[in-house]
Amino acid sequence: MVNRGTLPPFTVVLKGVEDAVRDGLARAMDGLAALALTTDEASNVELVLAEALNNVVEHALAGSRGQTQIEIRLRHDAAGLHITIVDFGQPMPAGKAPRGRAPNVEVDLGDMPEGGFGWFMIQTLAESVGYARTENANHLTLTLAVGR
Repeated sequence: MVNRGTLPPFTVVLKGVEDAVRDGLARAMDGLAALALTTDEASNVELVLAEALNNVVEHALAGSRGQTQIEIRLRHDAAGLHITIVDFGQPMPAGKAPRGRAPNVEVDLGDMPEGGFGWFMIQTLAESVGYARTENANHLTLTLAVGR
């Protein structure tokens, strides 16, 4: 069994623009080093975070021109890694996170969908996904079964 380190809760704050996502993602992953995640675990966390952050910038914060920021709140316990992404952008349609259905890939190459995989990957890799709109802020909560 791997001896997992302890991880005090921490927050990464980044500007709500596409160019800031890579740096914010790197800082979040650096902050998780004490957990000694396996390569697969780290890849899953990074993929889920990247997809979620890119969706925030592309959809919730579209048109904000970086006038707002995104918070990534991370904490770890026996259940795994808990991530809350907070932004002050537009709410999710219908007030809930998308279902994340797998796009149809049984089509000709020219008809292959260009997008639509992000929420499916998030829903598949996360143990749980939640969303709430509180005080004009979006709160996307994710739990990943890593570092256990």
